[in-house]
Parts: sequence; C-alpha cells; structure tokens
Amino acid sequence: MKKTLLLLSLLATAAAVATAQNYDKSKIPPFKLEDPLTFVNGKKVRTAKDWETRRREILDIFQKEMYGKMPEDPGTIVTETLEEGPTLADFGYRKQIRMWFREDKSGPKIDWLVVTPARIEGPVPTVILLNYNGNHTVLVDDEVFVYPGYTLWNTRMHTRGELSNPDSRTIIPVDDILARGYALVTACYEDISPDPDPTSPEVEHLAYTRVFELWGERDERRTDNTTSLVAWAWGLRRGMDLIERLPELDAGNVLLTGYSRLGKAAFIASAFDRRFKVTVPNQTGGGGIPLAKHYYGENIHTEMNSFPHWYCKAYGKYADNEGALTFDQHLFASCIAPRAFLVEGFDNPWYDTESEFMCLQAASPVWEFLGAEGLPKVAWPDDYDTKAIGPTLGYVRRDLEHGISAIDWLWMLDFAEKQFGK
Repeated sequence: MKKTLLLLSLLATAAAVATAQNYDKSKIPPFKLEDPLTFVNGKKVRTAKDWETRRREILDIFQKEMYGKMPEDPGTIVTETLEEGPTLADFGYRKQIRMWFREDKSGPKIDWLVVTPARIEGPVPTVILLNYNGNHTVLVDDEVFVYPGYTLWNTRMHTRGELSNPDSRTIIPVDDILARGYALVTACYEDISPDPDPTSPEVEHLAYTRVFELWGERDERRTDNTTSLVAWAWGLRRGMDLIERLPELDAGNVLLTGYSRLGKAAFIASAFDRRFKVTVPNQTGGGGIPLAKHYYGENIHTEMNSFPHWYCKAYGKYADNEGALTFDQHLFASCIAPRAFLVEGFDNPWYDTESEFMCLQAASPVWEFLGAEGLPKVAWPDDYDTKAIGPTLGYVRRDLEHGISAIDWLWMLDFAEKQFGK
C-alpha cells in the first residue's frame, strides 16, 4: 500500500511539472540582464564602499522577490559531543555533535557529523555540505546515528555508508577528502526543515517546522516569508558556526558544496555569508544558477508548482511572466565576489547549462572590479572541458547522471586546493 501511495504521489508530481517547457533555443524570448555594478536607481558603482551598498540592495531584492527573508543569526548556540571514535581504519576520527538553539537544549536541533584526518595536526581545511538521507549514509560505522526518514524523499531506510559506494550516482568520498588533509562536516537537511511531498495539501505546513519554530508565528499575509531553501542555507551557516568552535578545523579555509536543491542552499548560504572561502554548487537547476530569463528547460511555473515551499509567494508573479523580472541569478552570484566560486553543471536540457555559463559571464565583472580574476574569456565549454575553470571563478559541466560524482569531487577539490594554498 505504501509503495502504491508513493507511486501515485510521484505521478502527481510529474503531472504538476508537465507544463509548457521550451527546448527550442530559437524560441527563447529576447532578454536583457541588469548590470550588477549599477544600482536600481541607475547610479554606477564606483568604489568598494559603493559595492557594499549595492550588494545589500541585491540581497534585499532576492529576499523580497524570490527566496524569502534570511533569519537573523541565533542568539544562542549550545553544542554537545554525543559520540566520538576512530573511523576509516583509524585514518579518520569521527565526532557526532548535536546543536541546539536554546540554553535548556529544547526545541529544534541539528546533528552534525564531523570527520577529521587522524594523522594530521589541525587546524585543517574543511568541506561542508548537507546530505539528503542521514549521516549514517556517509560512513559505514555502526555508531553513527540512523536518521529514520519521514518524508517523500526518505520513504525507505537508507543503508549505512551508501554514499561511499562508487556505483552510486552520488558519493561523498570521505577517504579521499581526508587523504587530502581536509575534514568533512555534514548534517541531514531534514534536521533543519523537512522536505515533504510537494503534492500534499499540507506541504507548506509540514515544511515550515523544525528550525522554523525559532522564528515565531508565520504571517501568511506576507509574500516574503522565509522558505525551505533559505532555512537550509541558514543551517549551513550554523555549520560554519560549529567549524569556528572546533580547534581542529580551519574556519578560514572552508569549501561549501551541495547538489540539486542543496546546491541551491549552498549558493544562498554563500551569497549571504562571506565566511565560506570556496563555494561549489553542483547541478542546481532552475532557481539556482541558471538564468530565469533564458526561458529554456525548468522555469518559474514548474518551480512554483512543484516546490512551493522553496520560494516565497512574491516569486509566483513571475511564473509564465519571466519578461517582467528586473533581476536574475547573475546578480545573486555576484554577491559571492571576490571569493572563489566554481559552478558544476549537469548537461541535461532541464538544467539549462548554457545559461549557467551566461550567468557567470554576466557576474564576472564584479570579480574583476574587486581585483580578482574573472571567468576565463572562453566559449561555453563542452562536457568535461575544464578551460572555463579560472583561479577564482569557474565553470565546468558533464553528462551522465544527476548527483555529485567522483569527477565532480576531483574538480572541486582541485579548485579549492588552489585557494587553500596546499
């Protein structure tokens, strides 16, 4: 019965997204991208101080019109190591740390898994990302707490260490990360905000639980309420708080990543939080790196229909009306400048990899304005062609399956290594 309900739910979801998508590039309407170095009032950005003001203006636009409000940092963070011990044949050391946001340890919490190289003295550079199905999928260790799963995306019990299986379309190669002298920090995204069946009539009620409890009663009259994407990004920022608290981790050398919706979350977290030195969103899809005005593949209509809890209500007015947008994703990307930023694309028409590259081309002048190297002056690269990966800003794409694969990790870790001075 449960399998039947899941199948019906997935079919309903497919029906919801089966609206008009354009896969004919000759039918993409003409569009113009706003200059990231020009204020809304037309004034030009002339100085670094001007850019700080313009950056805040851009972040405000995206909070009001697309992603919703980014909550304030918590006034209280309490952490406790619940379990620790050696892992990976003693080459690594594992800690399971619970984080609360009230002194009495009540209410929402996030369980972080921290794995450090055992034979390298800290502090060490750190990779942080959210995982989908529980920390127990990252390591095979029996000691790692099992995340039970309770939404559409977690209807089966995921196996221990499945993300270390090289045959999986998504992997988190902890052994390779440690071998480079890095640590890993991860948590399950549903610890922060559940990601329910988008066809459920209770989708928004279910999604806005967990850490949403910290932010008071939700005012449904607002069109810029905090969304799940922003909540996950907020959670990643709390992971950065944890990194700053652990002496074995180097908070000045952190690589932030994630794929699909969690690539979006990483993108949002880095735009708001400059503590992330290197950011590598992987295969974000629409609402992430691709330009909304480049009407190809996933679009605002499908985004709002399929995942209403990911975007604020204000964004809905642009569905089937992308021409009315007075902003696009290149502006949000520019908020990461001049830090290191590599976008990894998935060469499937739904993900519109060409407009990902266009997004970075349009944002690149901000890196150059701030004294960093921009995107290499090359044509849109073919799959697996690394010519567009510059020292600070880069783009690369591949085909095959959706997820973070071994080649994606190779590209991102090599890119980060240049920033970390290793």
